[in-house]
Amino acid sequence: MPKGCVYLVGAGPGDPDLLTVKAARLIRDAEVVVFDRLVSKEIQTLIPPGATRIFAGKEPGRHPLRQEEINDLLVRLARSGRRVVRLKGGDPFVFGRGGEEAECLAKYHVPFEVVPGITAASGCSAYAGIPLTHRGMANAVRLITGHGKEDAAPEYDWETLVAPDCTLVVYMGLGALERIATSLIAAGMPADTPAAAIENGATSAQRRVIGSVADLPRRVRASQFVPPTLIVIGKVVALADMLNWFDPASVQERVGAHVAA
Repeated sequence: MPKGCVYLVGAGPGDPDLLTVKAARLIRDAEVVVFDRLVSKEIQTLIPPGATRIFAGKEPGRHPLRQEEINDLLVRLARSGRRVVRLKGGDPFVFGRGGEEAECLAKYHVPFEVVPGITAASGCSAYAGIPLTHRGMANAVRLITGHGKEDAAPEYDWETLVAPDCTLVVYMGLGALERIATSLIAAGMPADTPAAAIENGATSAQRRVIGSVADLPRRVRASQFVPPTLIVIGKVVALADMLNWFDPASVQERVGAHVAA
């Protein structure tokens, strides 16, 4: 792991066992770790005690560091000759703004590598018992974001998102869930289309709510869900109860055993 290099590392959806071998090695050898809000506490425990930790998390409406400041920070840290891991929840190139950071590093001729991670769409849905594709139910998947620039509500051609054999996955969609559901139904999606919300997916704090696209906003409000929450809409959600296999407590037990060892 040469110095003066930035590694844009995907931390996956939360469970440290889902880290790639390369991601785990880079975290272990890092001198500086710049991490996002979506990097789970379980994964944060893997950062070595001697490494400098810099929190660069962003929440809707509250950005301690603007993206431009994060970009500049990565350049400065690498130029100081340190081994820098930019740790991002999920995959850096799937709604993670990793492309913007890589673009800045390339502009200033800073060496970098991209380490893919398991994105929330596949990781959280799997841990909630929901296959994204399933023969006879879904032969395609669409990933969209639940907010636009400056945390504005999303603007889509909603009719293009309504397809009976396609699973729709909404990242960062909690705040706009009611508008998303209303817009999809108005565009022709049946109101009884199965839908799920997964809070803190693939972590010891995972919760899920299963319903329909029409009643999911009400169910989510009643359960007082908070970000990060992933929304999955489509026929495959009907399999969630049958395929429910994950015990959230198992993550904490494994992490505790690892730390004790």
